[in-house]
Amino acid sequence: MVVGAGMAGVQTAVALREQGFTGSVTLIGAEPHQPYDRPPLSKAVLLGKAEGSAFDVDFAALGVRLRLGLEVTGLRPARRELDTARGPVPYDVLVVATGAEPVRLPGTEDVPGVHLLRTLDDAERLRPVLARQDDVVVVGAGWIGAEFATAAREAGCAVTVVEAADRPLVGALPAEVAAPMAAWYADSGASLRTRARVERVEPGAVVLDDGSRLPAGAVVVGIGARPATDWLAGSGVELGAHREVVADDRLRTSVPDVYAVGDCASFPSGRYGERLLIHHWDNALQGPRAVAADIVGETPAPYDPVPYFWSEQFGRFVQYAGHHGPGDTLVRRGDPDGPAWSVCWLRDGRLAAVLAVGRPRDLAQGRRLIESGARLDPVLLADPGRPLKTASL
Repeated sequence: MVVGAGMAGVQTAVALREQGFTGSVTLIGAEPHQPYDRPPLSKAVLLGKAEGSAFDVDFAALGVRLRLGLEVTGLRPARRELDTARGPVPYDVLVVATGAEPVRLPGTEDVPGVHLLRTLDDAERLRPVLARQDDVVVVGAGWIGAEFATAAREAGCAVTVVEAADRPLVGALPAEVAAPMAAWYADSGASLRTRARVERVEPGAVVLDDGSRLPAGAVVVGIGARPATDWLAGSGVELGAHREVVADDRLRTSVPDVYAVGDCASFPSGRYGERLLIHHWDNALQGPRAVAADIVGETPAPYDPVPYFWSEQFGRFVQYAGHHGPGDTLVRRGDPDGPAWSVCWLRDGRLAAVLAVGRPRDLAQGRRLIESGARLDPVLLADPGRPLKTASL
């Protein structure tokens, strides 16, 4: 039984069949839509260039039963049952893949014109906004805020992005890396208001804490996401500080025969010496293979991938691999005011993470160097004309 019909859930079902599982597989999804991929929602689907992003998976041929439009409300491990709106559903082995849900802006629940961008229905509601070229205010200059602002500018909307911090991507990148990215907004014709907090949202306007009013035919909130695990309350499944499922290095939970994968689960990383909670597509793609291997009895290697994600914003392709911390040594490769550059983080002489803007080769080589644990010369590494892989000691 797999709960959650996003990337992690679908890939779990697929991986089970690929690895020889012959038992019944049921995939439960809260949305009524055929399971779909999320990244196109902020790009092609939002701009009307695609009608949807359904996975190209023949569930019937795989022998996977779909139960869509069914919300799971609880878990009873002692009975091996799920609580749902249509009554209890039994399971033998359960995989939790319910992902994450967007954080809402307090006080905006009943205000018309306020949007989130997480689901296909969200994207469908926003498509007319872009088609009308409404004035748009985006709350939050994180990854999703930047991607939506990019699409809105492409559609011809006037866009203002409001960020409480002093720079974009404050939770993801240090100031010396993220600060130059602020210029990308102006280059695209969007206005970025930093150190600005939303006091309230009214129909047609956003009021900031300094009293200024921003016209807003639509408001798009992108201030983060949190694991969708409320339904696990009282189940005995251990949850962490961020309300994520605490999984082990084989993605098993604290309850027997219950696994967790994707955005809703953290896992211990031997490579980085800490527990990681990764809200990105690649983790939802890789984790299911480890879960399926354990279910079929293959005893997989500890799950410890090199985290990876990408973002398309303001005409730039941004990629990141690894995981950096405040104590890591930062090495620049190229001018951050230019069209292509990268940043590397070293920990004890080894590459911990790489951020590449318009330099896909740096990303590909950096990802392999992180996996190998090779020691690097920071002087050689700083030369943007030198292939990253040749900086090894």
